[in-house]
Amino acid sequence: MSKKVVLGFSGGLDTTFCVKYLSEDKGYEVHSVIVNTGGFTADELQKIEAHALNLGVKTHTTVDAVKGYYDRIIKYLIFGNCLKNNTYPLSVSAERLSQALHIAEHAQKLNADAVAHGSTGAGNDQVRFDIIFHIMIPGTEIITPIRDLKLSREAEISYLKEKGVNMNFDKAMYSINKGLWGTSVGGKETLSSKGLLPEEAWPTQVTKSGTEEISLGFEKGELQSVNDKVFAHPVEAIQYLQSIAGPYGIGRDIHVGDTIIGIKGRVGFEAAAPMLILKAHHALEKHVLTKWQLQWKDTLAQFYGNWMHEGQILDPVMRDIEVFLQNSQQNVSGKVFIQLMPYRFQVAGIESPFDLMNSKFGKYGEMNTGFTGDDVRGFSKIFGNQVSIWKSVNDGQ
Repeated sequence: MSKKVVLGFSGGLDTTFCVKYLSEDKGYEVHSVIVNTGGFTADELQKIEAHALNLGVKTHTTVDAVKGYYDRIIKYLIFGNCLKNNTYPLSVSAERLSQALHIAEHAQKLNADAVAHGSTGAGNDQVRFDIIFHIMIPGTEIITPIRDLKLSREAEISYLKEKGVNMNFDKAMYSINKGLWGTSVGGKETLSSKGLLPEEAWPTQVTKSGTEEISLGFEKGELQSVNDKVFAHPVEAIQYLQSIAGPYGIGRDIHVGDTIIGIKGRVGFEAAAPMLILKAHHALEKHVLTKWQLQWKDTLAQFYGNWMHEGQILDPVMRDIEVFLQNSQQNVSGKVFIQLMPYRFQVAGIESPFDLMNSKFGKYGEMNTGFTGDDVRGFSKIFGNQVSIWKSVNDGQ
């Protein structure tokens, strides 16, 4: 009886190779699974399933993980205003963890002997998948043909042609990875430290001009409405906002960062909805949270985003931080107004019943109604008292 292997399958060259290699060369019973985190249409998913079955997999499973991806991961990235290196909304890193978790759960369900993925040995994804599998399905063999065999693209194509596989082997000039929380774009310009992606490389072309004002409605930190259009789930609001803002070319940038394996890398990305949501959410928080809430949120969220980027979503400290982030959102409700323009946007202001910038307590730089000038004179003396003592001691007075 053949051993079962669950293969994370995207339908591309690498995972196509894995099906043939594992089934025909290694004798495994291959069960493919694709986890949709918002990057595929229904038609694309059907074509991927047909491709997998034509390759000879025993079963193929499509997991709709979009809402679970939001509930389990994206929600907390929004609560924390998480941007890797103050630039990147963790689009692919968060997505891979969601996919790895579902693949591991599928392997458990099928009682598989092994689990496989198509990562190479050059990037972050291999570590993310391996970490999740080691924790979720300990003892299950992890097979990574592309990494282990150190295969070139040309070697994979030659092998598949020998196996009679009929697919488009033409390599696109740019590698695209699309998901709910953004799309990554890699090409020759991102392989060195200098270079901008050309206009034609971006999946979403700029078709809008002029300015447009939109409003984003938040309820306890979660996006609930866009232009007063209320959605049943934040995923729908994110997708709708993307359809409005994407054609402006908003959210395009190139991220430079440290990989888990110790090298630096560059990748382009477009993330109109994520960038608008994160900046709008942060603007609202600056109005409704206290100074020290904001300070500790920033501190914990930076660790949270970095630790997630490195594949450590299952570390229990992440649950602890999520509780803090969730609790911090009790008053993060209201509307944020944003002006959209080609390639950029501007936050115009907020409205919230919890706004601490309330005129009945005074106006900054003009008038204060909560205390007197004499109160400030005494406070200033006490507030600087310890430093005054230190200076006196160190000056020998």
